Amino acid sequence: MFIDTATVSIKAGDGGDGYISFRHEKFVDRGGPDGGDGGNGGSIVVVTSLNQNTLAKYRYKKELVAESGKPGYKQKMHGKSGKNLEILLPVGTAVYDAENNLLIDLTTDGQKHVLAEGGKGGFGNAHFVSSRRQAPRLAEKGEKGEAMELRLELKLIADVGIVGLPNAGKSTFLSRVSNARPEIANYAFTTLT
Repeated sequence: MFIDTATVSIKAGDGGDGYISFRHEKFVDRGGPDGGDGGNGGSIVVVTSLNQNTLAKYRYKKELVAESGKPGYKQKMHGKSGKNLEILLPVGTAVYDAENNLLIDLTTDGQKHVLAEGGKGGFGNAHFVSSRRQAPRLAEKGEKGEAMELRLELKLIADVGIVGLPNAGKSTFLSRVSNARPEIANYAFTTLT
C-alpha cells in the first residue's frame, strides 16, 4: 500500500462588517438609518475527484484561504459574500485534524464536505432601530472564519503485484512491460537496494 501525506492549514473567509449610514434625500428630513449588512465569508469545501491521484500540489501550498465577505453599504445594500474554496482531493483520502482525529474519510467520487465554515456578516445600523433608539450609530463586525491545521493522507492500493522466487526475472519483466528501470544483476535481491 502506498501512502501519500500532506499537511495544510485552512482558513475560511471572515464575514464582512455592517455599515453605518443614514438616508439622505432632497425632501426627506431625518430619513433614518439605512446601513447594509456585511456579506458572509466563504467556506472551505473538500470535493473528491477520480481525476486526482496524488497530494503533490498540497505539499508545497501550505495555506488555503477562502474569500472574505465584503462590507455592507448605504441604502441597505448587502455586502457580497465570499466564494467557497473547493479543495479537490483524490478518492481514498483521509482528513485528520491537528490532534490526529479522523474528520472524514473520502471514499466515493463527487463526495463533498464542509471542513471550515465562513464567518457570518455583521448587521448594519438599520437592524438596531427601536422605538427608543431611532438613529443608532452602531454596526456589528463580521465574525471570523474557522481555521485549523489538517493532515491529508492518501491510501492507494496497487493494481498489480509481481511475486516470484529470487532471480526468476521479475525485474526484467517489469522493465520490458513498463517505463520502470529497475537495477538488474545476476545476484539475488538486486531491487532491494
